[in-house]
Amino acid sequence: MGRRVVVLSGAGCSTESGIPDYRGPDGRHQARRPMMYQEFVSRPEARARYWSRSAVGWPRFARATPNAAHRALARLEEMGAVAGVITQNVDGLHQAGGSRRMVELHGSLARVRCLECGETTSRRKVQERLGELNPDYAPRLAGLVADGDAQLEAGAEEGFRVPACRICNGVLKPDVVFFGENVPRERVERAWRIYEAAELLLVVGSSLTVYSGRRFVMRAEKDGRPVGIVNLGPTRGDEAARVKVEGRVGRVLPQLAELMEAAMGSPPAPSPLSDA
Repeated sequence: MGRRVVVLSGAGCSTESGIPDYRGPDGRHQARRPMMYQEFVSRPEARARYWSRSAVGWPRFARATPNAAHRALARLEEMGAVAGVITQNVDGLHQAGGSRRMVELHGSLARVRCLECGETTSRRKVQERLGELNPDYAPRLAGLVADGDAQLEAGAEEGFRVPACRICNGVLKPDVVFFGENVPRERVERAWRIYEAAELLLVVGSSLTVYSGRRFVMRAEKDGRPVGIVNLGPTRGDEAARVKVEGRVGRVLPQLAELMEAAMGSPPAPSPLSDA
């Protein structure tokens, strides 16, 4: 092969680990609208709605484990075929699966940040506080949705108590990029450094509906870099792709890793990245 790949991954990379995505195979949004950034920061009732649902959905989300797609990408990186992973996911499964050079473009749900003083804490500790403040909270679960969220009966958030920052009493927000929020500049710059370390772009499990991920396909097309896509259903980058594979990433990526191992023989040592 001779050229290295940067991988852009989306929610379809984690659905086989039991984490739902925002869109089905037809590329359309699921029925319920996700929390918007401005709504969360400006309305206490919106925060109660978010945290009440998250309190129910988080335990199952936190138990998710890497699947064959995550492990295959780690193998490809170890072989030196993959320069790094830029993921839109917030579940930490790429790291758990063995990937080392990566950027979590949208942050990590395992962390919670105070919007006033910037103090961070673990989501696990916040879960404990949610339980302490709401010991009798037991709503009827209608279903699990994307990013540790849950669909509950109407009005389930009424009376739900939300913890504040222990240091400054500020608003706590999961350390992820909500819809309507910008990706931090420093994180985008790190993602571009990984992009520049490769010659090919491979999109796995993303419909590319969100600009924060689609920008890498747009840049690759402008740079004349080949783009490959592995996804179930259409994406907004299909016209830019030289190769589109319609299939589950948990099946396709392990096959790719096996082919690469056979073609490369003994794997070369990967080149280091300055920001890894």
